[in-house]
Amino acid sequence: MRSFVALALSGALVLAGTPTWAFNCPVAIKQAEDLIKKAEAGKVSPETKPLIDEAKKLVAEAKAHHENAKTKRDHGDSIRKAKTAAAFAEEAITLQNP
Repeated sequence: MRSFVALALSGALVLAGTPTWAFNCPVAIKQAEDLIKKAEAGKVSPETKPLIDEAKKLVAEAKAHHENAKTKRDHGDSIRKAKTAAAFAEEAITLQNP
């Protein structure tokens, strides 16, 4: 669990320096979706399934934030959730490989 928090925090720190959030929402969402597909194509185990499920939930939230965005903060929330989803999917992929 500690690695998930560290991954999410590192993603948040990277986002802090990104001034063009509004233009990157679809890109970040697409990257997360691609990683989720890759994770699902691998050997899904009881250990990785919750990670993939959480990633899917976060991508759905990221899409909602982007579609309903009225401020830069809304786009920032979208990017943060998409990148966190990508981190969960990457963790699942890492756990699948010996």
